[in-house]
Amino acid sequence: ARARLPIIEFVGSSKISIEDAIQSAIAQAGETIKNLRWFEVVETRGQIADNAVAYWQVTIKVGFTVGD
Repeated sequence: ARARLPIIEFVGSSKISIEDAIQSAIAQAGETIKNLRWFEVVETRGQIADNAVAYWQVTIKVGFTVGD
């Protein structure tokens, strides 16, 4: 049987798009964790200003391997 991968959550934000917010969160994760394997978007939020999206914010779960 395969061991479960550790999981941690990160938050990313962007004024450009949801995808850019995801990339921001993954980049942040990559600065502190090695061997990133997958991600799952678990929450999407945003701020509205002047009847338009001011910025996007996502919370992602990131799975990674421990060791080598």
